[in-house]
Amino acid sequence: MQIDKKVIDEIIEQAQKDAPNESCGYLLGNNDVVTENYWMENTDHSSEHFSFSPKDQFAALRYAREHGLQILANWHSHPASPSRPSAEDLRLANDPTIRYAILSLHEGIHLNSFKIINGEVADKQSHL
Repeated sequence: MQIDKKVIDEIIEQAQKDAPNESCGYLLGNNDVVTENYWMENTDHSSEHFSFSPKDQFAALRYAREHGLQILANWHSHPASPSRPSAEDLRLANDPTIRYAILSLHEGIHLNSFKIINGEVADKQSHL
């Protein structure tokens, strides 16, 4: 998956704004190229986990369909930990058709995305 630089800049800015809480959203695009960030509120307002509201998820899906885009990944930030899936991230990664991107603000800025299948990382890509 490729992510446009403007999208990377947007999610870094949003994650820094939302810190110390985790920030989250969907990455939208086509043909494995992310062209848009669809930010969603972390309804948990937590520094250690995140949740999307069903209302925001449906709005994102509707937006993607209206604009001819696909949801290629969900993303969230780790304000104080590395860019790798936590045990909770692995447990909650239920869609094997998308990637899971994690932006770390810990010890520099790092962005990795993962294909997670049956609770296991099947593939990792670095985007920064």
